[in-house]
Amino acid sequence: MKDMPLGLRYPFETPPDEGCVTEIAEGVLWARLPLPMALDHVNVYALDEGDHWTIFDSGLDTPRNRGIWVKLLAGPLRGKAVRRVIASHHHPDHIGLAGWFQADGASLWTSRTAWLFARMLVLDAQETPLPETLDFWQRAGMEADILASRTASRPFNFCDVVAPLPLGFHRLNEGQVIRTAGRDWDVRLGQGHAPDQVTLWSRDCPLVLGADQLLPGISPNLGVYATEPEADPVAEWLTSCARFQEIAREDHLVLPGHKLPFTGLPLRLRQKIDNHHGALARLLAHLDTPRRGSDCFAPLFKRAITEGTYGLALVESVAHLNHLVALGQAKRWLDADGAWRWRKLA
Repeated sequence: MKDMPLGLRYPFETPPDEGCVTEIAEGVLWARLPLPMALDHVNVYALDEGDHWTIFDSGLDTPRNRGIWVKLLAGPLRGKAVRRVIASHHHPDHIGLAGWFQADGASLWTSRTAWLFARMLVLDAQETPLPETLDFWQRAGMEADILASRTASRPFNFCDVVAPLPLGFHRLNEGQVIRTAGRDWDVRLGQGHAPDQVTLWSRDCPLVLGADQLLPGISPNLGVYATEPEADPVAEWLTSCARFQEIAREDHLVLPGHKLPFTGLPLRLRQKIDNHHGALARLLAHLDTPRRGSDCFAPLFKRAITEGTYGLALVESVAHLNHLVALGQAKRWLDADGAWRWRKLA
């Protein structure tokens, strides 16, 4: 009989305090940096290379986070320099301080797609939203008052919280093996939340640096944006989860980008797949009449969406609607008010 899943377990009950570290395994240290949002932290990891450190992810570029890194380097990191930054993906909370470390002599290692996105976005400052973005928001069904407010406001700019990225990086590829913290690690790239997201799987012990691809308890945002309005990140996410199921083990200790390290990865991957299938089923039932993207929050999220989470909810709604269209289960058309409508097919 096949062994039953053991469930998710959390070997470390509490995270490290600000400016402190928790030793996960020999040569692998865990620290946390703050985020100014509901998800109020990002996990970063320091990997001991003997006379220097490799860090996996770096946090937002803010004065507070720079100060925390200074404290870490002078304290638990024992005054040794950071000579390599591995960025799991291009999102600001993960790559934000990579350029700051590069300016002090570190090299940046990441996937080509992550570097290209980050390099492009850090150079693309906007005082007002681009016409393509406004058009996308309207077509997705953004409420008129929210659209008007955002039209008149300075949008979020990558360069607000990401240090300038010097030209040049080391590319990480699917199937590559790298050496860090005295161990060999297989590079596995995930999709859906961010393109070509780097995860590292130790060959020498059951450790996995999972970033946002492998989170306990929460699912990362799967969003569609004006840059690629026909994208289907839900399909990419489900495919990645299925691929990781082939190599996941119960004893893998996953070091995630947020929340607590955990074991029980096979069950967690099954939960991730089932959660999205459940959301898609609820959404399809909701499309018994034509709906805008902003009309689909209730079946997808089953909770109130606030102003602070509205934008993420909207792009995730479009992602799931795009997936139903790709599956041939729903259709989409542009209505007279300039917004897309989706409805399930008979």
